[in-house]
Amino acid sequence: MLYRLLADLVVLVHSAFVLFVVLGGLLALRWPRAAWVHLPAALWGAGIEFAAGICPLTPLENHLRRLGGEAGYRGGFVEHYVLPVLYPEGLTHGVQLVLGTFVLLLNLVVYAFVWRRSRKLKD
Repeated sequence: MLYRLLADLVVLVHSAFVLFVVLGGLLALRWPRAAWVHLPAALWGAGIEFAAGICPLTPLENHLRRLGGEAGYRGGFVEHYVLPVLYPEGLTHGVQLVLGTFVLLLNLVVYAFVWRRSRKLKD
């Protein structure tokens, strides 16, 4: 039971991290110092997608599930939890490239706005 709860906790943390990667730049609109935490996280998330990699939290979750008597799953977190909602047919490298590009472009737009706003405040 404990391992199952720990695996579920890993899923919650992983979900929060994915949301932070995608939308965390918006925090910098209110708190510009959030960029110091968000930018490395966004680069990590996009890098995992571009490299067709798997975040280390996924094997941790699978390990905890197996210890708790449940079956793990193949593939990554995005493939297992996110893509069935967004792309039911499954994860391909092309989809990963699109997701990584989306994260980068969204955050480039947000940070361009933050940068322009900070420049105006200095003038």
